[in-house]
Amino acid sequence: MRRLTDNWRSTTARLILIYGSFFALWGIVVIGLIHWQAASYLTRVSNELIGRQADYFSMLDEPTRLRALDDYVSLETRQLNAWGLFDAHGKALAGTITVLPPNVLINGPVAIVPQGLARSDGHAHVSVRAAAVRLRDGRILLVSRDTSIVDRIGTIILQALLWGISLTVVPGLLGGWLLSRGPLRRVHAIREATLPIMRGDLAQRLPVSRRGDELDMLAGIVNAMLDEIERLLGEVKGVCDNIAHDLRTPLTRLRARIYRLQQQFGADSSENETLEACLVDTDALLDRFRALLRISELENQQRRAGFDQVDLAEILQEVHALYLPLAEDRGQRLELQQPSLPPIHADRHLLLEALSNLVGNAIKFTPPGGRVDIRARVAEDGPWVDVCDSGPGIPPDQRDAVTRRFYRAESCRSTPGSGLGLSIVSAIARLHGYTLQIADNAGDSGARLSLHCRDAAAV
Repeated sequence: MRRLTDNWRSTTARLILIYGSFFALWGIVVIGLIHWQAASYLTRVSNELIGRQADYFSMLDEPTRLRALDDYVSLETRQLNAWGLFDAHGKALAGTITVLPPNVLINGPVAIVPQGLARSDGHAHVSVRAAAVRLRDGRILLVSRDTSIVDRIGTIILQALLWGISLTVVPGLLGGWLLSRGPLRRVHAIREATLPIMRGDLAQRLPVSRRGDELDMLAGIVNAMLDEIERLLGEVKGVCDNIAHDLRTPLTRLRARIYRLQQQFGADSSENETLEACLVDTDALLDRFRALLRISELENQQRRAGFDQVDLAEILQEVHALYLPLAEDRGQRLELQQPSLPPIHADRHLLLEALSNLVGNAIKFTPPGGRVDIRARVAEDGPWVDVCDSGPGIPPDQRDAVTRRFYRAESCRSTPGSGLGLSIVSAIARLHGYTLQIADNAGDSGARLSLHCRDAAAV
């Protein structure tokens, strides 16, 4: 049903509907003109016939007129003709019409008798046109004809024209809908091709056919843009990776020298405090470079050889056991709430690393005496893992930025860290096709970071 709706929403289908509606409206106007012309012609012919017959009968002598009038009625097998002879006061004297219609003018034009005419022979005329003439002796001769056959002919013409335009417009709309399915299939293919690009796989390209039409031109432009974006990002990323890789070795040597100096001066020397601060700063730099290289490694990891069916509940229990001592040392409560969870398709080590980062961040930013909850829940398209804390939380305008490299919220500047933990989680989530959502902790202060382990079959 959705695909059918998409067909009618396409530009091709809309153009077909517009032109089809215009053509149908124009056809209705043409049909109206044809029907009006045909009805006018038939009415004019009928009026001329009745008027001439009335004039003809009025010119005959009395015996000949009566015989001609009887023949006028009897020779018409469909009983369409009728006549009546009235005195000067409108009293019926002879003929099949017994009442003189008030709207028929004497010696006037042919008129429609809206109420119809009742005949003395039992026949009733519903659609009647009549003409009245005054004879030389003062009597009135009324000649009429049932024109219902003219109305039926007009109806038949109208029906034929309507059927004709229906048999033209309906197949045209159906054919247009069928023609719109081809471009729409290509649009769906382009949309499917953009999904991995949206997830960060810039090596993918939009499909291009051999038609060379507008969609191919657009796909070619987008592919050229992707080529340039991939090249520029590759250059920037290469510079960052090279800097991180090249500086890690000198920093490691620098740390070793500082450590040796510290050992030489001894713990009681005046230089020990300064050297210890240098070691802390050097370790922080090394941690950042290691995190940068780890993110680069994750972003470059295209293969999924390490993916298998893993037990999410077991991983959560392992993370809980790993961080429980740290939380207790900080005077925090670390709770695990998990229902029965289905197995998921993932890289166990990477998923363990992502969940460890989430729980470690929550513990780090939760004050002593606070609470950190690990909650798992089951959904149709894959389980969710929520890590909730009672820390300062993350403002809504900074939730997209915290997954970027080195970004740290203003409220967390004083807390030790590299600003790369959530970047690693985001990279692991993209590799798996998962989503990371950040929100407020419901019913409490703090943040809720949710990892949706989406089932690939449900995407």
